[in-house]
Amino acid sequence: MPKHVKDLDVKGKKVFVRTDYNVPLDSDGNVTDDFRIIASLPTIEYLLNQGAAVILASHLGRPKGSVVPEMSLAPVAKRLKELIKAEIQFAPDCIGPDVVARAERLKPGQILILENLRFHAGETDNDTDFSRGLAELADVYVNDAFGTAHRAHASNVGMTPYFEQKAAGFLLMKEIDFLVKAIDSPARPFTVVLGGSKVSGKIDLLKRLADVADNILIGGGMAFTFLSAAPLNHDVGASLVEADKHQFATDVINLCLEKGVNLVLPSDCVASREIKEDAECQELPIRSLEGDLMGLDIGHRTVKSFNTILESSKTVLWNGPMGVFEMTPFQEGTRSIAQKLCDITKKGVTTIVGGGDSAAALKKFGMDDCVTHTSTGGGASLELLSGIKLPAFEALKGAK
Repeated sequence: MPKHVKDLDVKGKKVFVRTDYNVPLDSDGNVTDDFRIIASLPTIEYLLNQGAAVILASHLGRPKGSVVPEMSLAPVAKRLKELIKAEIQFAPDCIGPDVVARAERLKPGQILILENLRFHAGETDNDTDFSRGLAELADVYVNDAFGTAHRAHASNVGMTPYFEQKAAGFLLMKEIDFLVKAIDSPARPFTVVLGGSKVSGKIDLLKRLADVADNILIGGGMAFTFLSAAPLNHDVGASLVEADKHQFATDVINLCLEKGVNLVLPSDCVASREIKEDAECQELPIRSLEGDLMGLDIGHRTVKSFNTILESSKTVLWNGPMGVFEMTPFQEGTRSIAQKLCDITKKGVTTIVGGGDSAAALKKFGMDDCVTHTSTGGGASLELLSGIKLPAFEALKGAK
């Protein structure tokens, strides 16, 4: 394990903190969801209280190495000023003589926020010169950006060799602790709820979960690839199916049977011929899907069977919505699962939401504060849970 930020001597020093401020902005440039900003506060406040000067760096969007004004971190700096009692300055770039001068003038208790790292191609290219340019701004390095931990970029991998003192922040350590424990030593029964549109991207995760989970409940578009694969071979109408993943789905079904894992697929669904807000839809058994009907949410019978299993669980991991939750006709399955997670959390069940669309669904339904832990990283959480080493986390372990 890497060092924790609490293990560092930061008094009187300049600390570079890689945060994840990749937050949504509205057309007026205002932050519309500050979840990731708030999640970074414990590390920032700790460093300030320890007498450090803090330099914050992040990306926002995908400007692809060009300056895109709409992707400036200025709105993030504005929101942070409303959340924390400290003098905050904003740099118009993230490297160069002007930024170096601003960093040199920074005093303990002050914060300097750098402009979008991805305005430079060197960030995603993990360029040596760009990494060195970032490293010369500070004495100490802290990574608190779990959302990018699965990427080998300059600000989370390339610059780390330039520091004797480097560590993980409170958020990064919290993410690692929750997600690793969920897989390695969960309180049982351990139930996994998987959804989302596709099986692709979750192959390694499903293989690993078949070794550790007691129950795997599958909803969302990915369920139809399983339902239409052998040995079930259901006609699923026009529902989303990845035919090239049929053999994998069959292998997972057989693996779960072999290991005694309770794999549960939808028995009914909300179906429609259109994916739109005012679509005409009907609830029907999976066996009745045919023609141009698409399954776009799980039905009430499936919700009931999923909830019965969740009620008897001690640890629950949820990744992926149960349907097209962004639209009213197809949101009930996802909302019901989210509500059940909130209910069982109050009873002492450990509930972990793996970021991405699942976290967005909790936010949409006003339930984002009612589970045990919501990850700030979708892709990173999937890779960590799949047993894949995260480059940024590994970089913190390396010697100079």
